[in-house]
Amino acid sequence: MSISASQLAERRRKRTRAKLLKVSKLRPRLSVYRSSRHIYVQVIDDTAGCTLTQASSKDKAFKGSTGSNVEAASEVGKMVAERAMAIGIKSVVFDRGSYIFHGRVKALAESAREGGLNF
Repeated sequence: MSISASQLAERRRKRTRAKLLKVSKLRPRLSVYRSSRHIYVQVIDDTAGCTLTQASSKDKAFKGSTGSNVEAASEVGKMVAERAMAIGIKSVVFDRGSYIFHGRVKALAESAREGGLNF
């Protein structure tokens, strides 16, 4: 019996999330989702079960021409850092989901760090 790619991704996502939930009781979680055309990021409070702030390459404040490259991901990272700092969040736990820390995900994380978020 063969395992599909989506099942493998779900396993990676659950494994990553299980490690993060041990730590994220004190800090909100910065969750990343990337599609082939856009990148989305949310700051989630797991204790209350609500999204505190979000940013994506589909926002009106997004200035890039396309949302599927490293430059767009770094701009989205800066946007979410600004929005999180505006509501008083300085420290988060980075949740990369099932994605490896490479390319767009890495660019988003580095620009969020430059924007003032600690993780």
